Amino acid sequence: MKIANRQRTKDILQKHNIKLKKSLGQNFLTDNNILDKIVAEANLSSEDSVIEVGPGIGALTERMSEAAKEVVAVELDNRLIPVLNEIFEEQDNVSIIHGDALEVDFDSLIDGDYKVVANLPYYITTPIIMRFLEESSGAKEIVVMVQKEVGERMVASPGGKDYGILSIAVQYYTEAEIAFGVPSSVFIPRPKVDSAIVSLKVLDYPRAKVEDEDFFFKVVKSAFHQRRKTVRNSLSKAPFLSVPRDIIDQALEEVEIDPRRRAEKISVEKFIELSNAIYRIY
Repeated sequence: MKIANRQRTKDILQKHNIKLKKSLGQNFLTDNNILDKIVAEANLSSEDSVIEVGPGIGALTERMSEAAKEVVAVELDNRLIPVLNEIFEEQDNVSIIHGDALEVDFDSLIDGDYKVVANLPYYITTPIIMRFLEESSGAKEIVVMVQKEVGERMVASPGGKDYGILSIAVQYYTEAEIAFGVPSSVFIPRPKVDSAIVSLKVLDYPRAKVEDEDFFFKVVKSAFHQRRKTVRNSLSKAPFLSVPRDIIDQALEEVEIDPRRRAEKISVEKFIELSNAIYRIY
């Protein structure tokens, strides 16, 4: 019987006397159809190496091991390591790593390029994704399950309430889309919110050249610091961007952004132009 079955999941947890921790975001998937759709979305083949974050008791790990060349699963909860080792002791293409995904050097786990496929713990979704995008050279495609609301923010276009810093950061590095939704009813225990599978195709190069990447993200963070204010006021008053107002005004005029516009209406490309202009003038 597959792990992704409500009774099998309960039996494994009971056998090892494991009580799930809400603090670790432990919600285990029990629907094999969803797993099949995840593997199909990631387009896994016998040529692919995969990193999985937060395997739990291995439902997704098991399914991916049938399709991929190798799966390296990084699990924080030390109680689950012997469970995973027992389940996959005869699977030569599965490696279980006990570690913190916020600290592990992912590129050292696999030689060459890899895909990231995971049911991410909700409480650290954003920092984990940003680690792969900012610090990894090997991650070429990321297919992850996230809270539906977070997925909508990742793929949001300018002009709506969902568009913000996360949207810009993700879309600066990737082509992002929501592949499909996942109802809360297919998890043990059942979370309070629905989920979504997000597909991020990592670009060979960021969307456009920035003069200074750290400065670019400071500009974006500053612009959204007081979301209801105009971009001119936000950039002028943000505590982490010490740029005189006359330079802000000059840069906005140069890149043809109305200073009365709010940050949520400015595209990723325009933010890049604005950041570059401020950087050059300043």
